[in-house]
Amino acid sequence: MTSLAGNVALVTGASSGIGAATAVALAAAGARLVLVARREDRLRDVATAVVAAGGSALVVPADVSDAGQVDAAVRGAAEEFGRLDIVVNNAGLMRMGPALQASLDDWNALLAVNVQGVLNVTHAALPHLVEAAADSPRGVADLVTVSSTAGWVARPGTAVYSLTKFGVNAFSEGIRQEVLGKRVRVGVVGPGTVDTEIGDSLPAEARAALERNTAGMEKLRSEDVADAVVYMVTRPRRVAINHMLVRAAEQTW
Repeated sequence: MTSLAGNVALVTGASSGIGAATAVALAAAGARLVLVARREDRLRDVATAVVAAGGSALVVPADVSDAGQVDAAVRGAAEEFGRLDIVVNNAGLMRMGPALQASLDDWNALLAVNVQGVLNVTHAALPHLVEAAADSPRGVADLVTVSSTAGWVARPGTAVYSLTKFGVNAFSEGIRQEVLGKRVRVGVVGPGTVDTEIGDSLPAEARAALERNTAGMEKLRSEDVADAVVYMVTRPRRVAINHMLVRAAEQTW
């Protein structure tokens, strides 16, 4: 495993779940962390865990759907640490339910976080990644987006959620081809069913449907997805892992 010592990693959606676990895992691999999410109190708890793992952390409260907040967060991180080597687009929102009963506000919220948020972060961070890759001891910088198995398989009740995940997969592939000559690797990790709080905000009916679909399944843990992200960014420069699906062992879709 390539050490991440001296590298700076920015993780969005870092206040809980996959984002928090990824931040701690990157710190354990040697990276300094920039933690981005809306909930500052939760970010400070994660920062404590990062320090316990041997790293250091900068807490930056920001909403990824707001381009101005994202620009300020990325610029502040680069000024604080002098570089930006790894970006993990993890912030995400899940809404489920039949289209005939869906709220247009819910659909727009999915687009704002899952698509516009990824665009905002990538646009702000990409120049810094290119710059860091030019003098990195690893010889490379990394942009990773946490997608979903819903970005490969669409199912009833997840039409717009899948739209957002298929979309960021395609976006990532296009960006990958643009920047590979600049020593920036672009990868997508697609988790299956993970035991996180992302489903807690679902309406009761949708939450019950999700629980029925996953009954008896041993769900992934956030740390399992974090392991995949760390594996991706710690490969030697010659290795680019562009897509990784990580499903719960009993998951069929």
